[in-house]
Amino acid sequence: MRIIAGKHKGRALTAPEGLAVRPTSDRAREALFDILAHGRFGETPVFIDAQVLDAFAGTGALGLEALSRGAAHATFIENDRAALKALSANIAALGEEKSAAILPVDALHPPRAGRAATLAFLDPPYGEDIAAPALTALAAAGWFASEALVVVEVAARQTLAPPEGFTPLEERRYGAARLAFLRFGLKEDSR
Repeated sequence: MRIIAGKHKGRALTAPEGLAVRPTSDRAREALFDILAHGRFGETPVFIDAQVLDAFAGTGALGLEALSRGAAHATFIENDRAALKALSANIAALGEEKSAAILPVDALHPPRAGRAATLAFLDPPYGEDIAAPALTALAAAGWFASEALVVVEVAARQTLAPPEGFTPLEERRYGAARLAFLRFGLKEDSR
């Protein structure tokens, strides 16, 4: 697993052994960032100067990819010990300590946000149906800026009913994963 583009292009990322972490595939990550880069959700690439939240961060591949491509800051929420060790190692290996913060907490019970995200990634464990409750908990704790773009990865056959406050924009399927693009705080009729 490597950073796909930007200032850290080609740099390897560490992942813990075992099944505790299921990183987003390079193919799906590349497709996701191509979508975010080409003006579909704004006039400029969404990740440029973004405040990023990477919840259920695992290795941090999504947030680190955003930092590599020009995001201003990334906050990583992860509570698995092995994943935290890999995440810390990946941030250090890329020299992103000043642009990254790790919160070793459960995304279903987050602390109050220090900074609201303009771009957020949620990649909860497949099959546990916790994406919607995590979105609700993170929103209640102030983690999403008004009109933040939120990308949620779920299993391809899993359904995601976005909670109140989140407007579905589109979905894409990549192998075993489905990416749901949501806008926070956007009224349904203003799309």
